[in-house]
Amino acid sequence: MDEIDRAILRELQVDGRIPYADLGPKVGLSPSAARHRLQRLIDTKAVQVVGVTDPMTLGQQAMALLGLRIDGDPRAVADELSRHDEVVYTVLTSGGLDLFAEVVCPRPRDLLDFINDVVRPVEGVASVENFPYFGIHTHRFLWHVD
Repeated sequence: MDEIDRAILRELQVDGRIPYADLGPKVGLSPSAARHRLQRLIDTKAVQVVGVTDPMTLGQQAMALLGLRIDGDPRAVADELSRHDEVVYTVLTSGGLDLFAEVVCPRPRDLLDFINDVVRPVEGVASVENFPYFGIHTHRFLWHVD
């Protein structure tokens, strides 16, 4: 991946739907060359183009990242939690917490009920830390492209 590829990725992070006519000149290429570069990044699986929804705009009012400490195999807990529609994703970690789970619920009370009635009773869950998100447009999937 060279500097032009990185520039393409930086532009896509700002606007994933940028037309090639605009993208090319911003990264020093023709629109056609920018299209070819991006297609190569997609074909080599260096980039995945996906649509990301904002649950808040879809009527969900409570989002949180749950940090879990697990007694036993965290993979089994991740598998169990992933069966619930409220769980967006789970991530195994190393460090102070064993597992993260992002959850989305219609209302704050539903989030509390989900944590207490669904998450805490799962075999192996030793503790749950709740990191709620507030406001609209809480997700920005940006990272420094080196």
